[in-house]
Amino acid sequence: MFEYAPSPESVRPQIKEHYGLFIGGEFVDAEDGAVFKSVNPSTEEALFTVAEAGEADVRLAVAAARRAQETVWGPMSGTERGKYLFRIARLLQERAREFAVAESLDNGKPIKETRDFDVPTAAQHFFYHAGWADKLAYAGLGADPRPLGVIGQVIPWNFPLLMLSWKIAPALACGNTVVLKPAETTPLTALMFAELCQEADLPPGVVNILPGAGATGAALVGSPVDKVAFTGSTAVGRAIAKSIAGSKKKLTLELGGKAANIVFDDAPIDQAVEGIVNGIFFNQGHVCCAGSRLLVQESVADDVLERLKARIATLRVGDPLDKNTDIGAINSAEQLSRIQALTETGTGEGAEAWQPACDLPERGFWFRPTVFTGVQQSMRIAKEEIFGPVLSVLTFRTPDEAIAKANNTPYGLSAGVWTEKGSKILWAAERLRAGVVWANTFNQFDAASPFGGLKESGYGREGGRQGLEAYLDV
Repeated sequence: MFEYAPSPESVRPQIKEHYGLFIGGEFVDAEDGAVFKSVNPSTEEALFTVAEAGEADVRLAVAAARRAQETVWGPMSGTERGKYLFRIARLLQERAREFAVAESLDNGKPIKETRDFDVPTAAQHFFYHAGWADKLAYAGLGADPRPLGVIGQVIPWNFPLLMLSWKIAPALACGNTVVLKPAETTPLTALMFAELCQEADLPPGVVNILPGAGATGAALVGSPVDKVAFTGSTAVGRAIAKSIAGSKKKLTLELGGKAANIVFDDAPIDQAVEGIVNGIFFNQGHVCCAGSRLLVQESVADDVLERLKARIATLRVGDPLDKNTDIGAINSAEQLSRIQALTETGTGEGAEAWQPACDLPERGFWFRPTVFTGVQQSMRIAKEEIFGPVLSVLTFRTPDEAIAKANNTPYGLSAGVWTEKGSKILWAAERLRAGVVWANTFNQFDAASPFGGLKESGYGREGGRQGLEAYLDV
């Protein structure tokens, strides 16, 4: 393999030493003065301090959002709302490099992913939904769709800016105002987005950002919002659903996954290998729809594994701000411990682990890409969401067996199918119990395409015309 000289990103965002909560268009400290630190996972160094929202702050933010929705944003024409969304999208594009570097610093993911995927796709969602703002009556959701009111939104740490755009863009386009809680380990780009809202002259209270941990999210879910939109773990999603049962609040959940990536014997092997690598090692495997279960037809399993290991051996693990890096840092010490614990159970249950030889930085949270063979469906690594760069490989003999194994999970978020036969793709897609099925590709997203799961992967859709319905009273 070629030796790559370091190619560090030259842009450095202007990160403040301290950030407040964003309520009513202004940055303010928490009512009780609580603060916490945000840590760079690749160095373990504190990046900044940020105010931590409590129940009193949640009440203030929801009240500000309610005033803005009833007096300004709700009565505003769709054409005018669309102008604000277009302005936000353009500002995101103008500051794309700055946001990309900030995301890599705070999250640990490689700069080439934030630069080429996270930030451009976030801007795409604002552009797309800006176009819908004055066309809601023609979305096929009723002649007079109305906004719900105030939306409480809770997002995870794996795609901080992108998840923010998935939540905020459709909500605003439909005439709602929002109170959003970013993950406690990755609040930076949400706070930078709040500054961008000020720059766009967005009316005060339309967007409110409340950094904090689980208690902040619980307070927001329990507040008098009209809808809760949550992306995160199945366990927390289940708790949220129970807590608001019987209320009038609407709810959408995008939860965990244990996606099957199925490779049939007639698949284009080299193309499939690239898709397998992208499916599980993109964003260090911190992807709810990651292809973490590889199902390979027995007749080509040895060939696929040989080529897959050769490809994985070329992946570069290291500094997220190096443009040559393929796999960055694990987001937190807590997540690293979970990955380590689950991989140890895989070995303990009889699976065989393989990792490429690579040097890891001395500081930070790191984990080598890992492939498990000899995996049985009863093993924890085949059943539980690891949320890391860990691939479990199983084999099958017939297409029916592949579908049975793929569906043998409580999750149903995504799946992949690799074959040269279009008829086999359609046959498999009809039988796979997953919200999204990719054919001869993986991890492809577009703002115009709805995304969401089945079973314990949640309900509701985000993106596309279908995603608008969750933010409208129809």
